[in-house]
Amino acid sequence: MVCAKSELCPECQRLEGTAEKVTSLGKDWHRPCLRCEKCNKTLTSGGHAEHDGKPYCNHPCYAALFGPKGFGRGGAESHTFK
Repeated sequence: MVCAKSELCPECQRLEGTAEKVTSLGKDWHRPCLRCEKCNKTLTSGGHAEHDGKPYCNHPCYAALFGPKGFGRGGAESHTFK
């Protein structure tokens, strides 16, 4: 049996289990599969940012990667993450 692509978790590409399903970015994920693309932290539905269809922590990952470059009060405290 071939499953519709929308029935598969976008991270692991396996069938979703209804007990562990979380909906985010218009897709259904296994709860442990919804992770930040940069730091791999487990995320909650609605508690994260998105870029190019991929989930990121709001802070610090999304802000560091896609927010304004350099932050702080200037001088030695201003920096960017790489």
